[in-house]
Amino acid sequence: MNDSIFTKIIKGEIPCAKVYEDDKTFAFLDIHPIQPGHILVITKQQVENFEELDDETLAHLFRTVKKAALKIKSTFNPVKVGVRIEGFDVPHVHVHVYPCNTAEEFHGDMNRTQIEPDFKALDELAERLRF
Repeated sequence: MNDSIFTKIIKGEIPCAKVYEDDKTFAFLDIHPIQPGHILVITKQQVENFEELDDETLAHLFRTVKKAALKIKSTFNPVKVGVRIEGFDVPHVHVHVYPCNTAEEFHGDMNRTQIEPDFKALDELAERLRF
């Protein structure tokens, strides 16, 4: 299996605005956020679907997701913290965690991926969101 873009990020081959790392998970800001503060939490193990993870790794992943949600909550004070697993774009387990105040914010603008990322702003926000 070829390295996914996320595996390349973990290896440091592609830069990111990292907010967290431990032995099993890695978290960084999405370059096309649904909302500012949108964190991607990934497993270091490259597996395409979350149901393929062993129970220990899956539980660890969601402990990290909870840490990310708590950091988002304390930083932005949103009504809700959205969490979704999808993986259509990258064949590597990842969980989207982001602040939202309305159902519209939860769903996000699907055209956001057409906008050039502001990497300086992402780095500044990553500093506020490190946990």
